[in-house]
Amino acid sequence: MASPKPSVSPTLRTGILGGSGLYHVQDLDEIKWQRLHSLFGKPSDQGLFGKFQGHSVVFLPRHGRGHKLPPSQVNYRANVEGLKRAGCLDVLSISAVGSLRENLPPGTFVIVDQFIDRTFAREKSFFGPGLVAHVSMANPVCSRLGNHLEAALRKLEIPYVRGGVYLCMEGPQFSAQAESRLYRSWGCDVIGMTNMPEAKLAREAELCYAPLAMVTDFDCWHPDHDYVSVEQIVKTLHDNAEKAKRLVCEVVPRIAEDPTGPECPCRKALEHAIITPPQARDSKMVRKLQAVAGRVLKRKI
Repeated sequence: MASPKPSVSPTLRTGILGGSGLYHVQDLDEIKWQRLHSLFGKPSDQGLFGKFQGHSVVFLPRHGRGHKLPPSQVNYRANVEGLKRAGCLDVLSISAVGSLRENLPPGTFVIVDQFIDRTFAREKSFFGPGLVAHVSMANPVCSRLGNHLEAALRKLEIPYVRGGVYLCMEGPQFSAQAESRLYRSWGCDVIGMTNMPEAKLAREAELCYAPLAMVTDFDCWHPDHDYVSVEQIVKTLHDNAEKAKRLVCEVVPRIAEDPTGPECPCRKALEHAIITPPQARDSKMVRKLQAVAGRVLKRKI
């Protein structure tokens, strides 16, 4: 009998989720667009597989090439599981955001470390009836990947801030002024539409995950907001995307050559998270979750 196909590729790769304005990465060798497999539906697009300085990378445009998917229609579960099946255990999430702070002007990059999730129309967990798990989101971002991002940003002399609260709204409409002022009062720093439930799913999949937020504009709280043209925002978006491409080339070798990755706590996020005992688990759910949670599901107790 033929052995079953492994649920996760044995080749370790760095995964990159690209947001608005970032639909490919440059300077990759041996590139090819290839289907990502998932039991949770269809990912946003094929993955761009390639190598940079000998290190394997998979890039996935979150909205699809041509920006065809609005935030609420992105299949976050398929994207995250698809990257893990492709062998990605380290995932960088790059996205465009609005700023809620005067000291975070357009062009600033923010290494986000906290979230407030205001989305309501998205599947937020791989688990469900028949197999229940509760993962900790107290510290939702991999600090190890954050360190690599900071080092790369500093070397490239790209303006950045380490640490910040990302408010994830449902969209696709932008905020009302009252909402924008409310989010500022909550201590939020940037606002976007895509990092949730992405970060929650990455934690459930035991992936090291770090988001990089690229500020394109001040949200509507700012007194000068009405004077910012769409053309200016688009220009900033493109400028940020070009910087992000350079950043990817700088940070991928740092991540790939980091010997501490296997010991990162992110990769054991499910250690004590599954609450349904083995004898009560739904067998279909167990099979479906092999790529996400096979490390712990194979245990008998």
